[in-house]
Amino acid sequence: MITNATILVTGATTGIGLGLAQRLHAQGNRVILTGRRQALLDEATAGQPGMTGIQNDITDPAAIANLAARLAKDHPDLSIVIQNAGIMQAERLGTDQTPVALSEAMIATNLLGPIRLTHALMPQLLAQPAAKIITVSSGLAFVPLAATPTYSATKAAIHSWTQSLRMQLMATRVTVHELAPPAVQTDLMPGQKDSPHAMPFDAFIDEVMSILAKDPIPDEVLVERVGFLRKAEADGSYAQVFEMLNGRYRDLT
Repeated sequence: MITNATILVTGATTGIGLGLAQRLHAQGNRVILTGRRQALLDEATAGQPGMTGIQNDITDPAAIANLAARLAKDHPDLSIVIQNAGIMQAERLGTDQTPVALSEAMIATNLLGPIRLTHALMPQLLAQPAAKIITVSSGLAFVPLAATPTYSATKAAIHSWTQSLRMQLMATRVTVHELAPPAVQTDLMPGQKDSPHAMPFDAFIDEVMSILAKDPIPDEVLVERVGFLRKAEADGSYAQVFEMLNGRYRDLT
């Protein structure tokens, strides 16, 4: 079980990030939450000794550099980083295209943000007796959702990047892990919080925490419900799963 560690959770004002931050804090960890909305950070940390909120824009390289400097100064024992910040929006890439700025924003948040933050924090993490980087990808990293092509692509890229990062750090004291959620009942997309097709939020957090309690933590943190996506290509069900996710999209175009 993770305890008595200093942990950074990005994108921790709502949803999975906040849920993990709260549960990790309850286990006796010092947890630093980041996000863009100061009011939500204040709400999450109010009356919670050991929880700190730092406003930060994961798309801004200067803000990331400032965050890394502050963490090195104020939290020199930081040893776990959960790269959770992300946005997901539907797009149209054929006729009646959505603005390309929408795609660029997802790339900046979901892909460039974790890459830049990892670069910035690497000296501090390498200096620890032991450290962990936990990226957050998605089940859609393995089978994309046609309605959210850029989101799916950024998560596939994070999956690939995480594998390379793990190999490059293999000889160090920093281990690298990937959390790949299925659809979870959060506000990530309109209607998702109440969708019967999404995994109940508390059940997801419970299962993730049970996996994080293992020693060692697996390279891939996968709840049972995401297994059909993760294994689709290997077990030969990819075409079937892709059709299940996307067949309805033909009726909407």
